Amino acid sequence: MSILLDSSTKVIVQGITGREGGFHTEQMQALGTKVVGGTSPGKGGTSHLGVPVFNTMADAVEATGANASGIFVPAPFAADAIMEAAAAGITLIVCITEGIPIQDMIRVKDFLRGYPGARLIGANCPGLITPGQAKIGIIPQRITAPGFVGMVSRSGTLTYEVGSALSAAGMGQSTIVGIGGDPVLGMTFSDVVELFEKDPATTHLVLIGEIGGSDEERAAELLARGSRLKAVAFISGRTAPEGKRMGHAGAIISGNRGTAKSKEEAFRKAGVAVAETTDEIVGLLR
Repeated sequence: MSILLDSSTKVIVQGITGREGGFHTEQMQALGTKVVGGTSPGKGGTSHLGVPVFNTMADAVEATGANASGIFVPAPFAADAIMEAAAAGITLIVCITEGIPIQDMIRVKDFLRGYPGARLIGANCPGLITPGQAKIGIIPQRITAPGFVGMVSRSGTLTYEVGSALSAAGMGQSTIVGIGGDPVLGMTFSDVVELFEKDPATTHLVLIGEIGGSDEERAAELLARGSRLKAVAFISGRTAPEGKRMGHAGAIISGNRGTAKSKEEAFRKAGVAVAETTDEIVGLLR
């Protein structure tokens, strides 16, 4: 079992003929992801990496029946790519692109209210992977293994580090979801946790947060209501100075809001084990 993505998911890659889109499409195909096409305006009617290329998402969905997309287009065009995918009927949209202006993402969030069936992961995220089945994005499949641990993370590199440690310890993953670290995002920690709660094959949960915002606290409140999952949380950014942006655009703290301490306290209050370093996660999960 898995959440959001499995071997039957039909994926369109938006920006498939670009350098990043092409490279990661090959990696997705190598895992077995059912990539059924791509889009690249002006190149419709051609093929690339063994799949047809379309001018628009509407054409791509009509021809292939795709239900998911991975977006690898430059930041100035990424917001339009997200909205085009939703309007075409795509139900899982994964936007890898970083550097999208906040105002563009506010416009996207407002637009998506009209498409309640469309789930957005990202932007500025590594995507998601269901080990042994499929992936959309840039998470290296070699650091994953099929199993029972669900993972949701704001940090790409920490996702890779923890995924590798879990796999090395024999603790495979059901699905790994990197939601991204921008201030305005699609799916939240709580959204992903709710899906893991409903997945019978997921028995354990790892949450990797960071300073800034209150998304982790909201997820802690959700878990505090009662969860069947054995959960471990880790928050990066403990030593970050107040008011200074650290790494991700959303990783900024002000006063007592969004600090590592406040997030850790929220998880402990919810009965979730909190790791002080990433090295502790495997041991606490056991």
